[in-house]
Amino acid sequence: MNFTDLNIPIEDTILKGRLRITSPQKGLIIFSHGSGSSRLSSRNNYVADFLLQEGFSSLLFDLLTEKEDLIYENRFNIDLLTQRLVMTTLWIEKQKEIINIPIGLFGASTGAASALNATTFLGTKIKAVVSRGGRPDLAESNLDKINIPTLLIVGGNDDIVIELNKKAYNKLSGIKKIEIIEGATHLFSEPGKLDLVAKLSSDWFNTYLKIEK
Repeated sequence: MNFTDLNIPIEDTILKGRLRITSPQKGLIIFSHGSGSSRLSSRNNYVADFLLQEGFSSLLFDLLTEKEDLIYENRFNIDLLTQRLVMTTLWIEKQKEIINIPIGLFGASTGAASALNATTFLGTKIKAVVSRGGRPDLAESNLDKINIPTLLIVGGNDDIVIELNKKAYNKLSGIKKIEIIEGATHLFSEPGKLDLVAKLSSDWFNTYLKIEK
């Protein structure tokens, strides 16, 4: 096992998390999952393991409790998910393993919207964002306020999501890039496609997460 289980206290709620720590660490990547997913996401854990090898620590956590997740509408409550991501980020950055480490966000599916929204609350605490098969359009009202380096990764066979990402891309401010992985569907389940996602993400974080001297 290459992670530590965490209980994250958020107001009167406890959220479950998985923390991977490497040393030395280039930064901490906080994952924001898509609807119906959790810290147990096989795809996000795969990416987190790859990032660990590249020198990045990571936190995967449940944005909803098990009881909250039973209410289907909660999975698409972007405001609630954003709030949980912001509060968890503020909590984790105070932990001794993380202090003074640059932070990036990795959002998948609807989690990409909460990641983008969170940057408008967290400001310079967040150095870069990566979206995997994301729905950045669900953060439409904030897109023109986001000037943090943002990478949008989309599967080449994910037609509707490609169009949604292109429209969101045009509204983003600051450094931005869109990568379309040919032959990949929404979940990047085809052989080698998730490896490309992990490599592109690592390259983006290597470029934009810098430890201040």
